Amino acid sequence: MADAIGAAKSAAAIIADRFRVPVFLYEEASSNPARTRLEDIRRGAFEGLKDKMSRPEWAPDFGPAHPHPAVGATVVGARQILIAYNVNLASDRLDIAQAIARTVRHSSGGLPFVKAMGVRLSADVVQVSMNLTNYEQTPMHMAFDAVAREATRHGVTVRGSEVIGLMPQAALRNGDELYLKLEGFTSSQILERQLG
Repeated sequence: MADAIGAAKSAAAIIADRFRVPVFLYEEASSNPARTRLEDIRRGAFEGLKDKMSRPEWAPDFGPAHPHPAVGATVVGARQILIAYNVNLASDRLDIAQAIARTVRHSSGGLPFVKAMGVRLSADVVQVSMNLTNYEQTPMHMAFDAVAREATRHGVTVRGSEVIGLMPQAALRNGDELYLKLEGFTSSQILERQLG
């Protein structure tokens, strides 16, 4: 992690200098506890950035103390591997997906290291879209089971699940592709295969 933190700080300094964009550090790279979570830095969006940055506690880690007029600001961080993992429900009820997301996400008292929201995929499929920020502490099968339990409680079934992007081999147990009802998953999504 020390190497990743060093690389994040170096990249942040280069971005700020080259593009004159304010840069905030997040997760492990941040030394400010109020700015470790990406969602806290993003709160207020582009429109609220000027006001946010006018407060001393929101001075950027690198670059100008005001938003760039075209791009605002950026964030650079170092963190554990994040798995973008989604569970699709055979339902058109967005309110159910949102309720399940509230139940399973950590910020609402659910599973540790899970960020979740309910979204609509199509006319007859809604999704619990999750970011697993520490797959060793909260593995995919644990998140899947929690969503499936809540889905049953709401009278809907799990249609399948998906991994978006890459994931480490260690995150996939033997038999998980079938157990998790993974859709469209290929071995090219294993991180180590891309690094080899």
